[in-house]
Amino acid sequence: QVQLVESGGGLVQVGGSLRLSCAASGSIFRINAMGWYRQAPGKQRELVAEITNGGSTNYAGSVKGRFTISRDNAKNTVYLQMNSLKPEDTAVYYCNYWAPTYDSWGQGTQVTVSS
Repeated sequence: QVQLVESGGGLVQVGGSLRLSCAASGSIFRINAMGWYRQAPGKQRELVAEITNGGSTNYAGSVKGRFTISRDNAKNTVYLQMNSLKPEDTAVYYCNYWAPTYDSWGQGTQVTVSS
């Protein structure tokens, strides 16, 4: 199993920045991807950004140019740098770990962007 511990959420004003971190521990598979999803009240969970262990990235169109995902493979940690935050970015952000036969979710961290 893989355990995920998230940190870095909080309250920020429009145009501000936040950095989320997610550390994975346990049985880390060599081939994997880590990413961030978010769920706003009344909406479905959606992909924000993901990154493979090889460094390939994928972003939702709504965050391209504002968010940057990165990872430190030695620490099994993924980061999400969020800049130019908007009220519509308000959501619970969940870290995800994916491997060919297993995936895991973090407990979620609240990000609130106030106008």
